Amino acid sequence: MTTTPNAADAGQPAQGYAGDISPAMAWAWVQAGEAVMVDVRTDAEREWVGFVPGAQPLAWKQWPGMAVNKDFDAGIQALGGDGRKLVLLCRSGVRSIAAAQRATELGLTAYNILEGFEGNPDAQAHRGQTGGWKCHGLPWRQN
Repeated sequence: MTTTPNAADAGQPAQGYAGDISPAMAWAWVQAGEAVMVDVRTDAEREWVGFVPGAQPLAWKQWPGMAVNKDFDAGIQALGGDGRKLVLLCRSGVRSIAAAQRATELGLTAYNILEGFEGNPDAQAHRGQTGGWKCHGLPWRQN
């Protein structure tokens, strides 16, 4: 299922960051050079589950233990230093909200990508079937 951005994808207001946007809108912004995509999942998630080619890897939390990445602030400031919007992606859209809030505290314009890379689990507890970057047919790879 491939999605094309429309007016409804333009963004939803949020508390503490620029807003929530659809995967299709995030991809359109990245392709137009308006935004930098930052994948805030762990290295292991990107390696095992898949990744978006060209997305900048910068974990919000580190495995094991899921402690906040001590290098996140410096990394996100470097990625957002050219004034472009940041669009943040995680597995389901939870960690990317926290990361977008932190980026905003640092003076950057950061958006959360709704549904994340894999979306929420379906009735059988499988991800990637009912929403998320992969489900929408947007570019991704798996090693």
